[in-house]
Amino acid sequence: MERGFFSSLFDISFTSFVTTKLIKVLYVLSLVVIAITALVFVVAGFEESAGLGLFMLVIGAPLGALLYIIYTRVILEFIIQVFRIGELLRDQGELQRQAFTAAGWLGGDGGGAPAAGPASPAPPGPEAPTTAAAIAASCPNCGAPTTPGARFCRSCGHQLD
Repeated sequence: MERGFFSSLFDISFTSFVTTKLIKVLYVLSLVVIAITALVFVVAGFEESAGLGLFMLVIGAPLGALLYIIYTRVILEFIIQVFRIGELLRDQGELQRQAFTAAGWLGGDGGGAPAAGPASPAPPGPEAPTTAAAIAASCPNCGAPTTPGARFCRSCGHQLD
C-alpha cells in the first residue's frame, strides 16, 4: 500500500519511507548547488586573472561539477537501492507469511512451529491471487514476471504501480 508524503513523514512505525519520495528533490537541489558553486569558481577565477578565469570556465569548473554530479548521483542511487531492498524484503516476508498461513504451516498465533500431522491443502485466502491476470503479471518495463504485491521488478528494478 503506497502512502502519501505526509502520511509517510509522520509514520511512527517506519513502515513507509519518505526518502524514496524525496530523492528526486534532493538530486535537483544538488544539481542547483553544484551549478552555483561552479559559477562562483568561474567568477572568482576572473577576479584573480583573465587566464585563471578562462581555465576555470573551460576546464576547472566543468570538470569539478561533473565529478561532484557523478559523486552525488552514486550516493543517491546507493541510498535508494537500500530502501528498495528493504521494501522488497518486507513485501516478500508478507507474501511468505500469507503462503505459510494458507498452507497450515503457521498457526493462528503466527508462530514458527509447523502444525502437527500432515497438512491438507488449504483453499486460497482472500489475499492470495486467484486470477490468471494476477499470477501472470509482468513488468511493463522489461516484461519479466513479477511477484504479486511487489512494488519493484526483480529483474530491472522498475517501480510497479
